Amino acid sequence: MGKLYVLDHPLIQHKLTFIRDENTGTKQFRELVNEVALLMGFEITRNMQTKEIDVKTPITTCKAKVLSGKKIGLIPILRAGLGMVDGMLQLVPAAKVGHVGLYRDPKTFQPVEYYVKLPTDISERELIVLDPMLATGGSASDAITSLKKHGGKSINLMCLVAAPEGVELIQKNHPDVDIYIGALDEGLNEKGYIVPGLGDAGDRLFGTK
Repeated sequence: MGKLYVLDHPLIQHKLTFIRDENTGTKQFRELVNEVALLMGFEITRNMQTKEIDVKTPITTCKAKVLSGKKIGLIPILRAGLGMVDGMLQLVPAAKVGHVGLYRDPKTFQPVEYYVKLPTDISERELIVLDPMLATGGSASDAITSLKKHGGKSINLMCLVAAPEGVELIQKNHPDVDIYIGALDEGLNEKGYIVPGLGDAGDRLFGTK
């Protein structure tokens, strides 16, 4: 079973409070989402593999560590996931970025891919799926399924806030995927919004209604 990590670092929780606040404007909301994504990135990359190399400092020669494991692939789910990309790229600027866009067919309720563009070496990368909200979990689950169909093998999911329903669905459909979140909220309302949540992340990021 994939693990659930609730990242309760004080800075993450502080910034998440203002992300939730309905009075936070688009510019500040966007900046805060980027900052929290960067902070969460420190935790999600904690177990990246390293190797020792010899380095000559101005004083002497020593052994020091550099990254040696799988390279990172960032996969934002369109469109709200885009708001988390820049923060992660500040941390891992060499990461490649893929995109997954999905919608549900109103008649069959099956996911339909309307845009998928992924790194060619997806099977060799540690993939981090980015989406601010994990509500019902449907979109994230479908996106992960799509990544697996395209060759993705090592996948993590990173969200700002999540509902228990979404966590349960991901763990049921993708037991090999670890989930990293800033907060586990109470649940969903009748419209499928996370309570207390932070509203519609896409609209707040891009200033739309």
